[in-house]
Amino acid sequence: MREVGAFDAKNRLGALLDLVEAGEEVVITRHGKPVARLVSEAGRSDQGKARAAAARILEASKGVRLGGLEIGDLIDEGRR
Repeated sequence: MREVGAFDAKNRLGALLDLVEAGEEVVITRHGKPVARLVSEAGRSDQGKARAAAARILEASKGVRLGGLEIGDLIDEGRR
């Protein structure tokens, strides 16, 4: 991860974008404090895919029993 001041970032944006495209993360600082982070768009997680995966997990867990008990029963037992 590379840190760059805001003034330098403004003047070297093209070079910073090249670094990010190559997989490096760049933190932009103002007066030594981090204010922004440049990361590759390809490195971002896809929220749609994550939600779909969570929905599939929830669907697959419906009706699952452990030792004759449903998961909800076990959760309730733990709360007592």
